[in-house]
Formats: sequence, C-alpha cells, structure tokens
Amino acid sequence: MKINDKIRNVAIIAHVDHGKTTLVDSMFKQLGVVKITDDMDERIMDSLELEKERGITIAAKNCSVFYRGIKINIIDTPGHSDFGSEVERALFMADGAILLVDASEGPLPQTRFVLKKALEKNLKIIVVINKIDRKDARIKEVSDEIFELFVSLDATDEQLDYPVIYASGRSGIAKRRLDEDSFDLAPLFETIYNYIPGPTYREEDIFQMLVCDLSYSDYLGRLAIGKIFNGKVGKNDQLVCIDSKQNIIPLVVTKLQVYDGNRIVETEDALPGDIIVLAGVDDVKIGDTICSKDFPQSLPRIVIDEPAISMVFTVNTSPFAGKEGKYLQSGKLRERLYYEVLKNVGIQVEEGSQPNIFIVKGRGELQISILIESMRREGYEFTVGRPEVIFKKVEGKIYEPVEHIFIDVEDKYVGIITEKLSIRKGVLYNLSTNVNGRVRMEFLIPSRGLIGYRSEFLTDTRGTGILNGYLHGYEEYKGEIPSRATGSIVSEVEGRAVAYALSYLEERGRLFIVPDDPVYEGMIIGENSKENDLNVNPTKEKRLSNMRSVSKDDAIMLTPVIPLTLEKALEFIREDEMVEITPLSIRLRKKVLSVLERKKLRNTTSQV
Repeated sequence: MKINDKIRNVAIIAHVDHGKTTLVDSMFKQLGVVKITDDMDERIMDSLELEKERGITIAAKNCSVFYRGIKINIIDTPGHSDFGSEVERALFMADGAILLVDASEGPLPQTRFVLKKALEKNLKIIVVINKIDRKDARIKEVSDEIFELFVSLDATDEQLDYPVIYASGRSGIAKRRLDEDSFDLAPLFETIYNYIPGPTYREEDIFQMLVCDLSYSDYLGRLAIGKIFNGKVGKNDQLVCIDSKQNIIPLVVTKLQVYDGNRIVETEDALPGDIIVLAGVDDVKIGDTICSKDFPQSLPRIVIDEPAISMVFTVNTSPFAGKEGKYLQSGKLRERLYYEVLKNVGIQVEEGSQPNIFIVKGRGELQISILIESMRREGYEFTVGRPEVIFKKVEGKIYEPVEHIFIDVEDKYVGIITEKLSIRKGVLYNLSTNVNGRVRMEFLIPSRGLIGYRSEFLTDTRGTGILNGYLHGYEEYKGEIPSRATGSIVSEVEGRAVAYALSYLEERGRLFIVPDDPVYEGMIIGENSKENDLNVNPTKEKRLSNMRSVSKDDAIMLTPVIPLTLEKALEFIREDEMVEITPLSIRLRKKVLSVLERKKLRNTTSQV
C-alpha cells in the first residue's frame, strides 16, 4: 500500500450546535480561502436556506484548504442524529476525524453516535474541546467525560492515545495546552498535518471511486461525488459504473472537478485519495462504484442503519387542492420522492396500497419534516399522515425501536418529566446534578413514546429544557402507550371563519385559526379540551334584529393564536388525521372529510 502524503481527508463530527461550521469559517478566513468583509455571512458552509433558518447543518458538504503544501479536504457533517446517514456516507471519504465537543455541555447523544461510527472505521481522531471562552466552561470535567466515552465504546489503546486541542472557533484560536498563548488555528492545522494520515492506495490497481454523494447541473446533468480509492482519472477517460445489482454501465468523463475552498474548480486529472466531482453518467446512485472499463471491480457499498420512522405521503384531496401549489399530481409527487432517494441514503420510499399513496421511511421525525419543508418550498402540495415507528418481528415476537434520551432541565421540573415519561413507558437510566442547579436525566424510552412529546416537554419546562437522543436499538414491544388525551374541533362547513363564532368556540378549547381564515368540512380548527371530537360551524354570524340597545356591542376580543408549525402539526395529529401541506399553508384535517361518512365509519367500527 502507498500513501498520498499530499492530501488529508478530514471529517468534522460533533453534536448539534457545538460549533463545527463556525470552526470551518475560521479555517477559511485564516488560510485566505474567503475574503473577510463586514457583511460576510456566518456559517459559510450552511448554504441551504433551511440550514440558515434553523441554525443547523442538514447535509454533509465538502470543501478544502491548503496548508504547508498539502490539500486538506474537509467534510462538514450534520450534528443531529436524524441525519446520521449523512455522517455515515461522509466518513467513507475520510481518513481521519475531528471530534468537536462543547467545553460546557460535554459529550452529548450525537457525540456518541458519530464517534462510534468513526471508531468502527478505525479513523484517526483528533479531539477538539471547543468554546473554551464560555463563562460556564468546565474543561477538565469535559476532558474526562470524553475519555470515558472512548472507553465505553471499546476504543483500542491506540485509539485512546488521541491528541487534544483546546479551541474557540468563533475567536479563531487553538491551543495544545490551556496555559499557552495562541492567536490563530495553527496548532490545529499542525496536528492535522502530523497526525492524520494521507489516503492509502494500491499503485498497481485500476481506477476505483466510491460514489458518496450526488449533485445536479443544468449543463452537465448528474454529478457523482466521491473519493478515489485507487488509480488516477482524467477528463475524457472511458469508465464504467457498477450499480447495486453488479450491472455495468459505460460512461465517458465529460468534466472533472475538485474542491478548492468552498468552490468547485475544473481539473484535467486527479490523484488517488482526492475527493472529486465527476460528470458523464446519468444513471448513478450513492454507493455505486465508478472504475476503469478494463477490469471492472466494485468497492464495498455504503451501508447505513435502518430507518425507524415511517410516514404516509399522498395527494391533496381537500376542497382547497390546487389553489396554492404548483405540483399536486401523484406522478409529480412520486417523481420528487424517488429523486430524494437518489441523493439521500437515509430516506426510503415504498408504494402504498393505492397508486397515489407513498410510504416514506427515515431515521426520525426531523429528517422527514425537513423533506416536507423542502418540498413545499419547491411548490409541492400534498398531505402527510402521523409519524409511525417501524416494528420488527423476530421469532414471533414484536420488537420496536428504543431511544436513549438525555434531558437537561432545572431541578424543579424533574417530577413532571419523570411522571410524563413513565406514562410513555420511559425508564429512568441515570440522574446527576451539576453546579448550576440543573439536572441531567437519561431515559430509555420507546420511539413511539416520543411522538408528540417534544412540544409538551417545552411547555412543561417553560422553554428552558433541552432534550436530545439517539436510537439505542430494538427491544421487545413495551405495550400500549396512551395517545393524546384531547379531541379535535372540526369544521362541518366550508367558508370563512367569523370572529363571532370563534369567540364561542374558544370556550371549548384552543383554536388554530383566526377570523377570515378559509375553512372546509373536515378541517381541524382547534383542540377540544375534552377527549371527543367536536363538529362546529366557525362561519356562523351574529343574527341581525331591529332591536337596538343604548350601549354598543362590546368588541370581540379573541385570544392570540400561536402559528401552527410543521413540527407541531405532525406531533398533534392522531391516526385518523392528516396534515395538508401547501407552499402557503399548513392545515390539519380528518382523513375522511365528510361528517356523515365519519359517523358511518364510527358506527361500523363499534358494531365490529
């Protein structure tokens, strides 16, 4: 085996909001990749609109910097466990990883997940304790927690001998020791240069590249992104693509590109170990091998953990269908969902029982909700059902996914959280108190027990609680879990909501609409305080009469309505309810819109 010492492929892995993308910003600035201006955006690598809005990394992205004559390919990965597939495919391109840990929060659930994947691939790990300038930083304790995490993941003696860098990504400084002076990130660059090995390759082998990502260009068509494992490649080379069924598809390299900073630039050839962008093959998927046509040989495919959540997607059948969206046909919906499968290995799509129904499977609610939000912004109009966990059947027994969740709250909320989670079959695994009066709790809880709980958790903790988790594994079915204890307030007519009618409906529960909002039969306009559904007429106006009073009627004052977000809508709905998604609106509705049909269905069910 030979080593290409001119390249370092490094993945940055961490829990969400521990500062990965901010650190990459500082690396860019100090190595002159970008010009520093007053109006420069923070988190340069978070280029997607949703990433900027939510402040998280959703898709893994590539970039590069040059230091002391070597090229450092940096792979910025997501920090949320729902996007674990992005991390897994990114690690196939890396030879080492920077594990970033917050100096105050310490290792969190996703820290464990990504480190476990990196250790399994035997990557060289550099630990960076970030945000050392935080007032509540507890650097020594966090350093001990990181070591304990390595031990708990059965790291070898060699893996336990990792270098530690203390850094502040926002300030752009890094240190090998806390007591040394530093004014830049040079200690981090030096550690990457000396500790992370260059990519290995076999000189005598043919060209082989594993496709780890896909992109699209209006001019070049489908673009395959991946790492060269062996051999060299040049523009106009004749190659083949080997798919999952070992079919061989011929192709010609029409354009060859590599990463230069946060840009992609054209090149005539590329060396072993480099990460390239290759144009010239239309039918390519993540995990395929692109190699020389002379002796085609595939590389091991990318294998990721199975999805744990499924959701039904179907066409919009409400009376308002087609009024706000651009794409609403089942063919368009199918085409968009299967396109997502091509570029997102964490998403699976299956055909439903009817031609216009599709079952979408993913790691978690957030991953699928990001897909939904992306589609509505693209002009799609459709409806989705309640998130459901995916069960497994082994030797006649049913197994379900179980989450290991970490909760950080003030001590006064411990009682209510323990009570709520015990009802949802959660088991308290660990409890500890820190010096700030906050308590860290660990629970093992079925994934279905968390559906609909996160918004309730924020309400119970007055918005001060933090809840994170990761998939612990599959365990035997835990039994029934109580669902939402309240019913829905459902419109029985079509029209526009009237303040007079809403003022009376407020007494029955919490409303989701305001005066003049359009409604239709079967649309859910609020939450009933009792457990049964309530059919109402929100368009009813005050009757006029010839009687006049001395004083004027009091102005109707309605309680302000909290806007319904996609996440809240998905958490709220029951099995017989759906969320209507359009580019302009998010509405709740019954699966069966007709009041009469729902009554017939209930009567039939009760007789059975």
